[in-house]
Amino acid sequence: MQLLKKSYLSLVISALFMSQATLSFAADESTSSKPVTEQLVNTMEKLAGGPYAGYRSNHAKGIVVQGQFSPAKTAASISKAPHLQDNPSNVIVRFSNATGVPNIPDADGNAFPKGMAIRFQLPDDEFTDIVVISVNGFPAATPEDFLGLLNAVAASGPDATKPSPVEQFLNAHPAAAKFVNTPKPAPVSFATQSFYGVNAFKFTNASGKVNYGRYLIEPVTGQAFLTKEQTTTAKPDYLMHELPQRLAKAPAQFRIALQIAKEGDEVNDATISWPEDRQVIELGTLSLTAMDPQGEKFAKTNMFNPLALVDGIEPSQDPILMARPGAYAVSFGRRLK
Repeated sequence: MQLLKKSYLSLVISALFMSQATLSFAADESTSSKPVTEQLVNTMEKLAGGPYAGYRSNHAKGIVVQGQFSPAKTAASISKAPHLQDNPSNVIVRFSNATGVPNIPDADGNAFPKGMAIRFQLPDDEFTDIVVISVNGFPAATPEDFLGLLNAVAASGPDATKPSPVEQFLNAHPAAAKFVNTPKPAPVSFATQSFYGVNAFKFTNASGKVNYGRYLIEPVTGQAFLTKEQTTTAKPDYLMHELPQRLAKAPAQFRIALQIAKEGDEVNDATISWPEDRQVIELGTLSLTAMDPQGEKFAKTNMFNPLALVDGIEPSQDPILMARPGAYAVSFGRRLK
């Protein structure tokens, strides 16, 4: 499988210098009559040198574990959602690297941001999902802008005239430039990495009180990252090997919390992070205990969906959030073929 060269863009789709065939594809996609969600998947696949049969178009390389979520006493004050009440829920969690390259080295700069998807298993075969990344923010406020960024990346090959299309895009889109320049160090383990919900959701408790919030998921033992030297010498699959070894010794725990928006905070723009002084409410503890013996099969035959919601949690009108299930569904349909 083709591995990607590191460039100065560490985006969810991996910014790379591409072949002329890919550049022509990107130009076609920018004027395509296909839905933008399908264009996003097509462009991400081509940027990754794919498509790769049976794999996601983004976050292709991953690992699946099992565990339990125990709600905190404060959780019910925020939402009447069933998994935020008294009883614990079983969970299935997938950690992943960015890009659609199934064998991308775990410490490669293009393998960031890392991804985390959580499925809460509820009574009567129901479920709800959380999908988060390891960067607090997103490079585009709309799917159209995100597609524009991807096409700019694809058109910025080594022979591109300066300023290149992606340099022009970043100059015109400060949020994308901020995302690109955000440090993305390689974690010691998936269990030592924080994750962030870049989209806001509407939470309603049993009394009808409404809050908008974004997920904040932090390792109980704190974050830990490789040194530059360790990153250089890290084995290609070190994260995939480290987590099973860790879980064989003890559970890996995360605190799931909610950052609460104040009146006037923007809840429909994934590029705008809220100030750190906003109230944070603890939702509960996620304890990961074992590898999922059917993890590979589960990952291929299931789609984590941020809009798979339950009573007490509703979506905001963030355009990126609204587009995510559509793009995921395109990718999901292709990997089942």
